[in-house]
Amino acid sequence: MQVTIVGLPGSGKTTVFNALTGGHAETGGYSGGRAAPNVSVVKVPDERVDRLAALFAPKKTTYADVTYVDVAIPAGAARDGTINPDALGQMRTADALLHVARAFDDPATASHADPWRDVDDLDLEFTVADLSVIEKRLEKLKTQGRHGSQAEREQAQREEELLRRVEPHLSDGRPIRSFGLTADEELLLRGYRFLTQKPVLVVLNVDEARLPEAPTLEATGRERYVQPHTDVAALAGKIEAEIAELGEDDARLFMDDLGISEPSRGRVIRLTYELLGLFSFFTAGEDECRAWTLRVGSTAVEAAGAIHSDLARGFIRAQVIGVDDLLHAGSMAEARKRGTLRQEGRDYLVKDGDVIEVLFNVGR
Repeated sequence: MQVTIVGLPGSGKTTVFNALTGGHAETGGYSGGRAAPNVSVVKVPDERVDRLAALFAPKKTTYADVTYVDVAIPAGAARDGTINPDALGQMRTADALLHVARAFDDPATASHADPWRDVDDLDLEFTVADLSVIEKRLEKLKTQGRHGSQAEREQAQREEELLRRVEPHLSDGRPIRSFGLTADEELLLRGYRFLTQKPVLVVLNVDEARLPEAPTLEATGRERYVQPHTDVAALAGKIEAEIAELGEDDARLFMDDLGISEPSRGRVIRLTYELLGLFSFFTAGEDECRAWTLRVGSTAVEAAGAIHSDLARGFIRAQVIGVDDLLHAGSMAEARKRGTLRQEGRDYLVKDGDVIEVLFNVGR
């Protein structure tokens, strides 16, 4: 999963990047020279993996991971439409956007913090970028749609009709994610990787003084930013970046003192998983305990394919048990005796926390 962090200069987005990744990327705003993004792969904190590893003592323990990409946006770019194509391209490759907005006053900045003004500015730029893509594609379809096989012409016609319906929706300032696309329409538009179609987590970056307001800021933000596949979180990026550099015990004391229940990394990842409709299942044994990421509604054979394509091709059945049931039993053998280890077929809908062993035919 790739999450791209966006935000106007001065929003503290690189500080938030450091908080989420434990990194030390240079902060201080866009200097006019940084074109390459900051990139870091983060292990997804999951105490269930830790508990499985304690039970099986495996040779290897593997967590799921998230790639965070911090994209540079020059000052004024969102207001005058000058975000460069490379930056837009970096955003288009994301599975979700994490939009950091400044909710703290900065003596070095003349303007008063207005996070939702900043969100609106960047959203407008994304809308303009998507409209530009649609305009160019429709122009191309005028000629391309008349050529090719019958099936290709019909496909081009469906694509053109859909884009012509989406275009006025965007022109009215509404994102594609609120259009109400069917599953087939989602598939038809997938290759465009429209920015306003992506799930968005708006992060209100507050200072220490406003931490007690965080729950209210989040609730108010959700009422204002009413769109499908979006959510709002408030955190203190500067403090969270400091927490990310502390040992576990010191971090816990620091958070307790500030009234922070958990580090931002775990919470932001959880919210992003929810936005994308993702969850974790596990494989466990003496060789490896591992977390795997899967989309809600996926079947046992799709879970097998996530592990290895050979398992999906030769799938016979899956042995499944909930992680809590396995930990309570203490072993697969004891779970089998208790009847909590189940045999499931290829169409079984995998659940968050399932521990799966795939039985398959090697010859298929």
